[in-house]
Amino acid sequence: MATRSENLQGAALMSGAMACYTINDAFLKVLSDDVPFFQLLFLRGVATTVLMFVIAKALGMFDLRMTRRDWFFAALRTLGEVGAAYCFISALFNMPIANVSAILQALPLTVTLAGAVFLREQVGWRRWLAVLVGFVGVLLIVRPGVDGFNIYGIYALGAVGFVTLRDIATRGLAPGVSSMTVAWMASAGVMVFGGLGAVGTQWAPMSAWHWGLLLGSAIFIQGGYLMAVMVMRTGEIAFVTPFRYTSLLWALILGLLIFNDWPDALTMLGASIVVATGLFTLWRESRLKQAE
Repeated sequence: MATRSENLQGAALMSGAMACYTINDAFLKVLSDDVPFFQLLFLRGVATTVLMFVIAKALGMFDLRMTRRDWFFAALRTLGEVGAAYCFISALFNMPIANVSAILQALPLTVTLAGAVFLREQVGWRRWLAVLVGFVGVLLIVRPGVDGFNIYGIYALGAVGFVTLRDIATRGLAPGVSSMTVAWMASAGVMVFGGLGAVGTQWAPMSAWHWGLLLGSAIFIQGGYLMAVMVMRTGEIAFVTPFRYTSLLWALILGLLIFNDWPDALTMLGASIVVATGLFTLWRESRLKQAE
């Protein structure tokens, strides 16, 4: 069992990872006004992949020796990462950052659902009810069929689906597989995807300001990757995982300060429902594991 200090350290790392991811999102959204989608995706992919390789090698965490089974799950995880990047950034470019982040908070619910369907994990009626209520919250955010509906809300839901695929594929990897290597493979996959899309795109000239934002994006997402790996080795998962919801707080703050966006009442209600049901799901899972 982890000590109190280890749990606090894990909570700090999880909160830091969420801050890094959200600041990266804000940088990308600022760049979206001037830089084409695939050009941005490719250039950030190059910077992130190179940085990750250098850090992984320096830490002795880069190892491509895997079994055929692990290669399959690593490739499936990379597919999930590529799809998530495409859908998420598409939504981010066209929706308020807090709205996109709110939809992404449904991940604990979708992972629970996918675990029950594909991995035959036992899910009791309480968690099934939480999943159902949580998806009602998502519908309040997306609002299909009404005037406030934005097609890019479907892209955000697509990102949730692809991240769920990524997380389920990660569960299939053997414990000895290097986390940094798998993360590097996913980053390289996004880079290649962005490069293929950029081939048919007319590139925009980039100023020092644009390059600075791009470098900042790469640095912050790299920080998110590193802290996300570290947090899995620090503290109790049941204690630190709920701190992933701090990403929504960061998205609300950055959305207001940088983009002058604030979600309406229905979106905030939907986000509150999604977060509450997600927290209940995580709490229920931890209670069941303690009882085993």
